[in-house]
Amino acid sequence: MDVPYDLNSYIRVLKLASTPSTGEFLQVSKIAGAGIILVGFIGFLIFAVMSLLPGVGA
Repeated sequence: MDVPYDLNSYIRVLKLASTPSTGEFLQVSKIAGAGIILVGFIGFLIFAVMSLLPGVGA
């Protein structure tokens, strides 16, 4: 592993990176929020089904 080469590549990436615009940030936030809600809803459905089945779950 060549440390100076790795540091140079990291610095190059950081120089190319930029902060997102407000529109881009809002779009990414909405998509991430929708994903979190979807995963939570699927988990709730699994919990509800497991609760209704006799002898399965808590």
